[in-house]
Amino acid sequence: MQLIDGKSLSKKIQNSIKIEVEELKEKRNIVPGLAVILVGDDPASYAYVSMKERACKSVGFYSITHKMPESINQSEIVEIISMMNRNPHIHGILIQLPLPKHIDTAQILEVIDPKKDVDGFHAYNVGRMVTNLDSFVPCTPLGVMEMFREYNIELEGRDVVVVGASNIVGKPMASLLLNANATVTVTHIYTKDLAHHTKNADIVIVGVGKPNLITEDMVKEGAVVIDIGINRLNDGSLVGDVDFENLSKKCSYITPVPGGVGPMTIAMLLSNTLKSAKQFGEEM
Repeated sequence: MQLIDGKSLSKKIQNSIKIEVEELKEKRNIVPGLAVILVGDDPASYAYVSMKERACKSVGFYSITHKMPESINQSEIVEIISMMNRNPHIHGILIQLPLPKHIDTAQILEVIDPKKDVDGFHAYNVGRMVTNLDSFVPCTPLGVMEMFREYNIELEGRDVVVVGASNIVGKPMASLLLNANATVTVTHIYTKDLAHHTKNADIVIVGVGKPNLITEDMVKEGAVVIDIGINRLNDGSLVGDVDFENLSKKCSYITPVPGGVGPMTIAMLLSNTLKSAKQFGEEM
């Protein structure tokens, strides 16, 4: 079994980004800028945003967080996004999800300029990703693809099961795998017999937020397991969606939680923002 070390890979990518940022600033006087919209006071959201702020600072980005009360209305958020769309110093706009229930999330995401949609959630970028055209790709699935590249894990012709069909992870993950010529099965809450699908898979990718959903008897010997889930137990410890201790004994590759996919999500957000800054610079 080989551990897929997302923490080390993320650090490697961020070091590379830092060098590119310095060159971009020196040669073209451009500093990549990321704006985050944070609505409400959810502790997990605050923690994620703080991590993003620290990562931006470490690579030399300009970053700003718009913190808004839970009671804010739809039009006020739209107005702030529109302002950031026009700001030439902002190259990436990120909406920290989930938004309060009274806010129409789909409409909010559509307001973002697709050229600044570094989360890859705008329908324009989703369509381009599905058709294998250059686009901004959601950060978590993109991070998983980087892991496959780094560890030389072949995808073409492999049988892959994606557990979870969210717009943020499952669906874009399946699209990227299809683009890489894998044979993909997507399972979800209505799938009748999950183990029937996972047992025969060469690669299992799971991200649903349910501890120990995937157990040792549900995967074959030598499978690759990518655990995107993150769950906090009553004792305060963080675990993924798979039974890591037992699964690791029969997998060829497996990601830990924490220290696996999580750090890669941050690295890809930085990578997408840098990409946007370069494109904006070329258009000027």
